[in-house]
Amino acid sequence: MSTIKIGNKTVGDGHPAFIIAEMAWSHDGKAENARRIIDAAVEAKADAVCFHITSMEDYMVPHYKTGKGRVSAGKETRPIYEYLAEINLKEKDWAELFPYSKKKGLLMCTMCNDPPSVKLAAKLGTDAYVISPAALAEEDLVKETAKNGKAVLLRIGGALMEEVERVIRWIKQAGNEDIALIYGFQNYPTRLEDANLRFVPTLKKKFSLPIGYADHTDGASEIALIAPLLSLPFGANLIEAHLTYDRSLKGEDFESALDPKDFKRFVQNIREIEKTFGSDKVRPLSEEELKYRENVRKRAVASRDIKKGEAITRDKIAFKRSDEGIFPDEIGRVIGKKAAVDIKKNEPIVLDSLKKDA
Repeated sequence: MSTIKIGNKTVGDGHPAFIIAEMAWSHDGKAENARRIIDAAVEAKADAVCFHITSMEDYMVPHYKTGKGRVSAGKETRPIYEYLAEINLKEKDWAELFPYSKKKGLLMCTMCNDPPSVKLAAKLGTDAYVISPAALAEEDLVKETAKNGKAVLLRIGGALMEEVERVIRWIKQAGNEDIALIYGFQNYPTRLEDANLRFVPTLKKKFSLPIGYADHTDGASEIALIAPLLSLPFGANLIEAHLTYDRSLKGEDFESALDPKDFKRFVQNIREIEKTFGSDKVRPLSEEELKYRENVRKRAVASRDIKKGEAITRDKIAFKRSDEGIFPDEIGRVIGKKAAVDIKKNEPIVLDSLKKDA
């Protein structure tokens, strides 16, 4: 299983889960909101934030009708192009947000929806690129992204396996071997029965790459704090969850987003859960396990009073929880020996209480 580097972090088996706070369009078109999301990600101790950079003119035709409309600022539902153009951050905003994130110590993973955005992310110094499922058929965009030499996180929600194989091939043809796959059905919110966490180990076995899980379950549900954690024992190396500055405002992408306080708890839960995983290798018992072993195992005690000089026979031994006494699998060392002292009922049977020449 390969690993990749994102900034100073290693992503892959044997390393802590790489946690991404997915901002997407949750900033609602305001750089100040984006800074609030960055601050919340830092406070939660996420590893990275995911920016979406888009040049609307290069991304979507103005008369695009397939995308669902949106309601913004109390207005009637409008065409998707008009809505996204209104909340799309400008280059000057990103020129402030990238150094702001870097100063805060937060790594940046950038999803570029078009070629001009790839160039902008490279100029601003992103730490990794994210390729959207929408771009899986765009060889030029994939290679333009990959050739920048940064890790490529490939989102594969709704992708066929032959498409994933093809995109991996394109990335490698561009001279880039640092690839991770991010699995997750991207709907808002995703039904629990569509999460299909059992597919994570299948992807790991097939591609031998770090595998991530992108969560899009209902951000208002307690399950949103649990479902991503369940991907970890299935082998996920990277976890992505949406983060918004204020979920109650019901801004863009709020359906699957967590509030800052919930996102912080989410990250804390991941770090606590990781402590329980341990290793699948046979190893010496830990100090705590040895203490437990000593405390809980039964020991040999006298089943009745035994007088000095009396021979120890099996019927005179009982096994009970006791602070002293030999363990049951050691009784062969005492059977037939004679007591060197009187041993009362329930007193431990130890070698020191037996005659050496018996």
